[in-house]
Amino acid sequence: MLEIPNLTPYTHYRFRMRQVNIVGASPFSQSSRVIQTLQAPPDVAPTSITVRTASETSLRLRWVPLPDSQYNGNPESVGYRIRYWRPDLQAPALAQVINDRLEREFTIEGLEEWTEYELQMQAFNAIGAGPWSETVRGRTRESVPSAAPENVSAEAVSSTQILLTWASVPEQDQNGLILGYKILFRAKDLDPEPRSHVVRGNHTQSALLAGLRKFVLYELQVLAFTRIGNGVPSSPLILERTKDDAPGPPVRLVFPEVRLTSVRIVWQPPEEPNGIILGYQIAYRLASSSPNTFTTVEVGATVRQFTATELAPESAYIFRLSAKTRQGWGEPLEATVITTEKRERPAPPRELLVPQAEVTARSLRLQWVPGSDGASPIRYFTVQVRELPRGEWQTYSSSVSHEATACAVERLRPFTSYKLRLKATNDIGDSDFSAETDAVTTLQDVPGEPPSFVSVTPHTTSSVLIQWRPPRDESLNGLLQGYRIYYRELESETSSATVSKTLKTPSALRAELAAQSSFKTVNSSSTLTTYELTRLKKYRRYEVILTAYNIIGESPASAPVEVFVGEAAPAMAPQNIQVTPLTASQLEVTWDPPPPESQNGNIQGYKVYYWEAGSQNETEKMKVLFLPETVVKLKNLTSHTQYLVSISAFNAAGDGPQSAPRQGRTHQAAPGTPSFLAFSEITSTTLNVSWGEPAAANGVLQGYRVVYEPLAPVQGVSKVVTVDVKGDWQRWLKVRDLTKGVTYFFRVQARTIAYGPELQANVTAGPAEGSPGSPRDVLVTKSASELTLQWTEGNAGRTPTTGYVIEARPSDEGLWDMFVKDIPRSATSYTVSLDKLRQGVTYEFRVVAVNQAGYGEPSSPSMAVSAQVETPFYEEWWFLLVMALSSLIVILLVVFALVLHGQNRRYRSCGTGKSISNMEESVTLDNGGFAALELNSRHLNVKNTFSKKNGTRSPPRPSPGGLHYSDEDICNKYNGAVLTESANLKEKSVDASESEGTDSESEDAPPQHSFVNHYMSDPTYYNSWKRRAPGRRAPHRYEAVAGGEAGPHLHTVVTTQSAVFAPGGPGARTPLTGFSSFV
Repeated sequence: MLEIPNLTPYTHYRFRMRQVNIVGASPFSQSSRVIQTLQAPPDVAPTSITVRTASETSLRLRWVPLPDSQYNGNPESVGYRIRYWRPDLQAPALAQVINDRLEREFTIEGLEEWTEYELQMQAFNAIGAGPWSETVRGRTRESVPSAAPENVSAEAVSSTQILLTWASVPEQDQNGLILGYKILFRAKDLDPEPRSHVVRGNHTQSALLAGLRKFVLYELQVLAFTRIGNGVPSSPLILERTKDDAPGPPVRLVFPEVRLTSVRIVWQPPEEPNGIILGYQIAYRLASSSPNTFTTVEVGATVRQFTATELAPESAYIFRLSAKTRQGWGEPLEATVITTEKRERPAPPRELLVPQAEVTARSLRLQWVPGSDGASPIRYFTVQVRELPRGEWQTYSSSVSHEATACAVERLRPFTSYKLRLKATNDIGDSDFSAETDAVTTLQDVPGEPPSFVSVTPHTTSSVLIQWRPPRDESLNGLLQGYRIYYRELESETSSATVSKTLKTPSALRAELAAQSSFKTVNSSSTLTTYELTRLKKYRRYEVILTAYNIIGESPASAPVEVFVGEAAPAMAPQNIQVTPLTASQLEVTWDPPPPESQNGNIQGYKVYYWEAGSQNETEKMKVLFLPETVVKLKNLTSHTQYLVSISAFNAAGDGPQSAPRQGRTHQAAPGTPSFLAFSEITSTTLNVSWGEPAAANGVLQGYRVVYEPLAPVQGVSKVVTVDVKGDWQRWLKVRDLTKGVTYFFRVQARTIAYGPELQANVTAGPAEGSPGSPRDVLVTKSASELTLQWTEGNAGRTPTTGYVIEARPSDEGLWDMFVKDIPRSATSYTVSLDKLRQGVTYEFRVVAVNQAGYGEPSSPSMAVSAQVETPFYEEWWFLLVMALSSLIVILLVVFALVLHGQNRRYRSCGTGKSISNMEESVTLDNGGFAALELNSRHLNVKNTFSKKNGTRSPPRPSPGGLHYSDEDICNKYNGAVLTESANLKEKSVDASESEGTDSESEDAPPQHSFVNHYMSDPTYYNSWKRRAPGRRAPHRYEAVAGGEAGPHLHTVVTTQSAVFAPGGPGARTPLTGFSSFV
């Protein structure tokens, strides 16, 4: 057996051996199994322990945690223990336990102010605790006294003085050096805010308050203060009343009723009674009489008016009114009145003026010239003040003496604009208010408050960052110019000389700082609230105060703030942060350290903050890593979730700023179970199954899978149906292939990149127990566009029937499905439009009654009904064809009738002229009565004389049998393009009657030649119909051709060049030109 010493506790080892003799060493043996040493308490204490003052009641302790190799046990059981105590007391030490092995700082709260403590640390694990560290010392900051002076008493020594005495604050509650005391006093129910009287030094414990109001009850308190601020005022309030004295004069003396021989006088008690009023004295005399001939009357303390009678009319009287206390008669109030009945209200004061020389920061002086008194002496003036720009008129005083022509207005705010006005009051009443003064602005004053929320934090190893909040606007008392920062170096926390360096008062602190130390003036902007104080000494304590200033002066100093310079947190955050998803529950974060110049010392580690986007307060977590780690895997995250990650570096001085958040999203995973599974509209063959979206989608939902099967085989068959529902919006499914009374097992699961766990439920197909029976006598009636279903109500179930539904089974599917629901219970028929059915499909229908128990037994199926809609005859295709053909026939008949009607009108117009042609009567019509005409193949620009509405008739239509064409009729000079004029004919203009005569004379002329044969045999002339000589216009002329026989003249009608050519016999007139050919 061999004992191996100096092994590390709680560490795995393997061992192997070899033998050695004088020749040499043998090979090593096989390694032993893995052996772990036992746990042991830590061998060392935490190192680099430092203590800094955190506040008046706390100390901050920092240390370097133990490395993993020094845990000597299970890391989960490693922690730290701190013990601390006051060296000036024999009390047992207090302890604090930190269970986090990675923690590197701790703040001890609940300590006494301005007290020194000693501290030690040790590490522990599950086996035990390690050694204690070296003792370190720390002192809490000086604070305000936490208790008031004791044994406070007050005694009135005169009508204007009160003497206060008190004892010192208990030592344990002084929390620093007492610089003095403040007495807070206020006239009860008279002063809105208490005033203060300062007693310098902590040895004086009495004070005489002078200048108080006579016979007034005062509330008094005493507090102690240190250089940090005021302590707690004494409680309860001390109430003391000043002694009484002779009263002041009564006020608001008026004479509301003045007669020729009597007057009535009315007054109010003195504003300064200075005691208990015991009565009043009224004295009056003629103004012209001796000053010592007063008539005197005394009345009780409750009397407020008096009537003097038996006075001389139209005379001036002087009245004096005075009050009395036990100290004697007070100062009298004198007024003059004239016994007359001719009085009126006074005129308002005029020429109001506020001299600028009389304006201060909190007061001004108003001057005026009294107006007319209205034959009644003015008794007093009322002054009103309005703060600009939106203030209301406020009464400053309503008892200004009637003799006054100026008034001091006090209690104003500095650097504020005001307007003032005035009115006078006599025995008749008030005057109107005077015209307002011009706007008057009070002068500036020093700011009334210091900057607030002052904080001083180390920024670098030789600088601190000062931040503050500006004073309230109403306390600036002028235009803020900037701030002054006073700072000085303090002695060591453990030095007793620190107390002697403490200043007498806050104001004296500023003066001493200005004399002994340095200050910085921040003039750039009154809105600046941050300043970096640089070039400080390392490893020194500094004290900093702030003041605000304007052109008048500085505000009171802020409470002093201490800071230790030399240790500064990193000034910048880590850089190049990358967030990479690894799995559905892990993110990898990498980063680079802050720039070296911003580290302010050695970086000890990093803090990684991470949280779900949109819920930082609820989900933020933090992970601490020590050097040299610059990568971390964040585990146990939510799948497919956006995370934000921010990192800060820390050193021995504290944490640096956090980096800007970087985003990262974990991968998708299988979703959770649907949130619910429900069934509705359960009939004997159908139901509607619905489900909820998974609470944890863990990705983008692609759809759902619904699987259902009967619990027991149906007719020996157990059918499993699987339905995949695509998309995440549809979360329901209509099942239509159930068997009556069979229990089914349903399973639903969601899908992202994979299917999640199932949600299961059982359901039994209807009818439900207690549901209605089946309706009877279902009848379907079909019309052209509707189906009407009728039925008879069946047996009711346990509860009354609430309605009906109609199920339909189309022939192309063969499954029953709910067709119409929510039919009222009173209905026994329902009409369905055929438009809701598919064309060409036959349907069967059945009716199901419904009550609170569910859907009942369905009725027997109706007969099959086709959904084909009977189309009206006017929508049939053959109807449209018939209508088209009929319309075409009608159009043709109308056209034919119009043609005949036009022909008849044309022939009727032939007999309406002056004479009837003989030729027209001899013409025979062939081919159904229409004349055969030769048409010119070319359209010439010839004026159509038939289109004129000049009363002339149309030329006659000759019969082809009555026309004879001769070769001699054709001019030999015709060159194929035009006809030449005859030498013995010339064109004439004749009227319509002459044309008719010419036509009549040529009717009996028989044909001599064939016009058609002539064209067919003469190609040259045949071609002339298709061309015209270029540049020449066709002549519109007639040519006469002489016959070769001696018998009656034969006439030939030649239709050419779009004109009718009818040569006559000897002596016949030449027809008119311009007749168009018949087309």
